[in-house]
Amino acid sequence: MLSQVMQDAINEQINNELFASYSYLSMSAWCEHQQFTGSARWMRMQSEEERRHALKLQDFLLARNCRVILQPLAQPVVDFESVSSIFEQALAQEQIVTSQIDKLYELAFQEKAFAALVELEWFITEQVEEEKAAREIVHKFNMVKDDPASLLDLDRELGERQAEEAGA
Repeated sequence: MLSQVMQDAINEQINNELFASYSYLSMSAWCEHQQFTGSARWMRMQSEEERRHALKLQDFLLARNCRVILQPLAQPVVDFESVSSIFEQALAQEQIVTSQIDKLYELAFQEKAFAALVELEWFITEQVEEEKAAREIVHKFNMVKDDPASLLDLDRELGERQAEEAGA
């Protein structure tokens, strides 16, 4: 069984992942309202991916015979300056999650929670991919600036995102 400190930290990360999911859902709704349907689809898929991350942590706790204690979620941001600012916020959010996962990994190491270390390695690798994807999209938005035709093309490209496998 995991120490109480480790259980509490993983439960907090479940909340962090669910908040990230909630934030992406809010971003998706804003994009959809602004007729950026490709970006809305991308954000909705990202929301679902973050929810799966929370469930992966929940399943880990349950497999270790620990309690899952869900916490209230804060309200996400609902108003945004532009579609490009949303992706900048998404990158910042991924960087925060990376920091949270790193701290959780460090705690697992200190607590000698070896099963948690193995589980968290997947999250560390995942966060590298998440940040890379968001950074590339932010770069593309910076390249197109406010050019309407280019924004529409980029939005269409973002809408072509394929769903991740259920295990991700």
